[in-house]
Amino acid sequence: MHYWKKYACLFTCYCCFLFSAIAQDTAIRQPLKIAVFAPVYLDSAFKGNDYKLSNTNSLPRYMLPGLDFYNGVLLAIDSLQAEHAQLEVLFYDSKSLTQPLPQVLLKPELNGVSLLIASFNTRNEIKLLADFALNKNIPLISATYPNDGGITANPFFVLVNPTLPTHCAGLYHYLQRIYPTNSMVMFRRKGLFEDMIQSEFNTASQQTAGVPLRIKTVELPDTFNVKQVTGYLDSTKQNIVICGTLNEAFGVNLVRALDESKNFPSVAIGMPTWDALKELDRMNTEIVYSTPFTYNYLRKDKTGQQLVTKYRARFQARPSDMAFKGFEALYHFGKLLLRHNNGLINHLSDKDFHLFNDFDFQPIRLNKEHLLPDYLENKKLYFIRKAGGQLKSLN
Repeated sequence: MHYWKKYACLFTCYCCFLFSAIAQDTAIRQPLKIAVFAPVYLDSAFKGNDYKLSNTNSLPRYMLPGLDFYNGVLLAIDSLQAEHAQLEVLFYDSKSLTQPLPQVLLKPELNGVSLLIASFNTRNEIKLLADFALNKNIPLISATYPNDGGITANPFFVLVNPTLPTHCAGLYHYLQRIYPTNSMVMFRRKGLFEDMIQSEFNTASQQTAGVPLRIKTVELPDTFNVKQVTGYLDSTKQNIVICGTLNEAFGVNLVRALDESKNFPSVAIGMPTWDALKELDRMNTEIVYSTPFTYNYLRKDKTGQQLVTKYRARFQARPSDMAFKGFEALYHFGKLLLRHNNGLINHLSDKDFHLFNDFDFQPIRLNKEHLLPDYLENKKLYFIRKAGGQLKSLN
């Protein structure tokens, strides 16, 4: 069977099996419902079991993140069913052409849903689901980027991914703890996000209880060269170089410039987007960046190895981070839902069913005078240190 046909049949048949299997337990007690949304794009690629995009045996790249999230959800369903968990899981393709999201949210089957889990890839979908969650007074777990989506006054909207201000504040305090007396240089490009990053570092500096960091900011063009970087470095001491932009090309070029400057010992401090930059693994300069997820580094533990083995057995491939996110989101929050039911929103940070990552969800009030939180945000960050692609330490 072709690669894409295997996924089409799996998607259709497994959902049917899931609903029939859950129905057998209803005589014991009514299972709690969880609705999961992910951008699979099934209708744009398939007509029935016929692949309509091309004659190739591969799926387009835009389908893979959502599909891998879905695959992780399937493996979580396997684990939950093996434990006889009283859950009914409904899955929806958020990119469906025949059943768009506004239409899905009107389905009677969503009545009585206790938890929503979503993998978003565009901001315009976030408000639809967030408003639905608020109207129903049920948590919406946003498991992937983008972050807040401009949502306000919604205490049921839950961000697993910390926002950029949280990352910046976390990095600032990390630097203050590890390199309190070092001189530092922040290299940035021109742009609104870059202004935001610099502003967040300035805010952290003004609000710190300790001695503020000494950070010099330098704006460079996108086509900067090595000398434009080394001109601000000191060959007699360790340089702390902060990348003040989310632009991936700029970040790679900055680390490459440091890699080529052997006479200037440096540590490069990057943004959370560095977690996915494979180009950095080929460089020897030590880098540090923040991330809420540790999947890349925990695949060697028992639970991680088990998931990799199960994934390979079913899909003949290695799971990406999206598969781990789908698995963890459904299993972890599904188990918490079973324990706390309507009180889940108050127990999202519980470690009772810890898998890979710790979570620390805090209410965020964009206006400090408001009593109602605008959303809940995971404040837990891990700081990754590595050189040449090799992990050096992990908090």
